[in-house]
Amino acid sequence: MRLHLARTLGLATVLVGTLGWASGAAAAEIDAGGKLLLTGGVSSLEGGAGGGLATWGVIAGNETNSGVGGKVHATYVDVSDYKLRAAGAAIGFHDRVELSIARQEFDTGATGAKLGLGKGFTFKQDIVGAKLRVLGDVVYEQDSWVPQVSVGAQYKKNNQGAIVRAVGGKKDSGVDYYVAATKLLLDHSLVLSGAVRLTKANQTGLLGFGGDKNDSYKAQFEGSAGLLLSKRLAVGAEYRTKPSNLGFAKEDDWVDLFAAYAINRTVSVTAAYVDLGDIATFKDQRGVYISLQAGF
Repeated sequence: MRLHLARTLGLATVLVGTLGWASGAAAAEIDAGGKLLLTGGVSSLEGGAGGGLATWGVIAGNETNSGVGGKVHATYVDVSDYKLRAAGAAIGFHDRVELSIARQEFDTGATGAKLGLGKGFTFKQDIVGAKLRVLGDVVYEQDSWVPQVSVGAQYKKNNQGAIVRAVGGKKDSGVDYYVAATKLLLDHSLVLSGAVRLTKANQTGLLGFGGDKNDSYKAQFEGSAGLLLSKRLAVGAEYRTKPSNLGFAKEDDWVDLFAAYAINRTVSVTAAYVDLGDIATFKDQRGVYISLQAGF
């Protein structure tokens, strides 16, 4: 995915969540025992709370530090030569600890035959994640510039070890580590988020971990920005850098533009234009992303 940030700036699924307020006055909209409207965010492709492509510092669910909340998601991405389906769930304990799980299915469609894998060949990956909030509060510390900061890890397991090794990958499983910081500016209806991820993953792990070009952890950046246009509608962009470990195919960064709509406190939907660059020798993988979230 090439660094098209200036050209396509954006992200897919970003939090309707953290943007569920039209102004600072919305800070008063707290249900008994719950967070501000949708401040738990939506679900990333890898299952944790955050934007669609990027991890955020927020914890899943609608509950504050006095309860337990969670969410489920289903996501579909359709680009020029491939399709990606993802589904998962996350649970947040007292707005401090998050546990998540996700299944990704990367469908090569007709492209699978061109790659010698067979039409419709599908890579599958399971992801288990854990996140801990260590600093700040994204909603209640508006008088401070300190963001909400979380640290986390994601264990990923690919189901196509033989193919991963055939294309130069070293392993079919791996662990990503990250630190994420998210800041909500209620007075400006703006949310900003950034994360640094240590990873060996090829295409987030769908093509394994490490490769013939590199088999060391590399730090990658994930950034998001969202603006609330109305109480229920947010637009924004996200950008995610990725390592390029495999000699047979250059790996590009990911970027997209999104619009997220909160149907109610429980359900939200996100649609986006995504640019995933080159994937497995096939260039210009651009298309649509849609994700449905439900939380409590």
